[in-house]
Amino acid sequence: MKNIILPALVLLLLNACSKDDKPSTATGNRYISKVYDYKPAPGQFINEDGLGSPAGAQKLAGNKDNLVSLGGYGGYIVFGFDHAIVNSEGYDIAIYGNPPGGTFEWSEPGIVLVSQDKNGNGLPDDAWYELAGSQYDSSSTIRNYSITYYNPKATADVAWKDNQGNKGSVLVNAAHHHSYYPAFATNQDSITFTGSLLRSTFGLQAGSGISINAGFAWGYSDNYSTKDNYPDNYYNSFDISWAVDATGNKATLATIDFVKVYTGQNSPGNNTMGEVSTEIGGAADLHIK
Repeated sequence: MKNIILPALVLLLLNACSKDDKPSTATGNRYISKVYDYKPAPGQFINEDGLGSPAGAQKLAGNKDNLVSLGGYGGYIVFGFDHAIVNSEGYDIAIYGNPPGGTFEWSEPGIVLVSQDKNGNGLPDDAWYELAGSQYDSSSTIRNYSITYYNPKATADVAWKDNQGNKGSVLVNAAHHHSYYPAFATNQDSITFTGSLLRSTFGLQAGSGISINAGFAWGYSDNYSTKDNYPDNYYNSFDISWAVDATGNKATLATIDFVKVYTGQNSPGNNTMGEVSTEIGGAADLHIK
């Protein structure tokens, strides 16, 4: 009987798994295997060959040695790995950025979401869960925030309007004098991004008058967090157990397949540093060395 039952059980298990299922063990390449989507908001690096192009975004795969800008509020990137990342004890995911720390900090916090390939089609088209960082429950965080950028159809400031009654512009500066409106939307009169808005941390460093943009305690990418030991690690750490659903309820995810990061602040910055725009330098499964 054993010789009959065992093959039958194996066949049953194989049939229960989609051909697109990824192994949920800590094996494979620790870095990003594929960038699925790159939709930046307007910004000073957008449309530049390295930091602001789809080709530049694809270079994040397989390493942590490149960098791509997401532009102003809402601009995002979606990527995955060649395996499912397991929700284990402690931190699970590392996301690299480039925030200067110290006296003249310039963090550009990005909000991170994760998703499981529930339908087994190998695409990031299932529900997203936000990894709730230190500002998630803050009264200053705005849920269901929406911003619309208007195509200037020229090298000019990009006007925007949000659903809070505010208006402004992404300002063109001399160091990056080109169209800031993203190429993927060239034929669109406007583009809209929706998500959670983190409060602005832009200001002047006391005594120097130099502009800074402070980071948050934990839970955001491109964020100079001492809790992440950023000076040594050069990445922010994330725990899949922080995941919450669209209504704020805790989600229990054994594994995740996809990650989405978007710029979480809406700030024009200044003429020297430009707008606040999250940069991504890669990501890794912290369970694979």
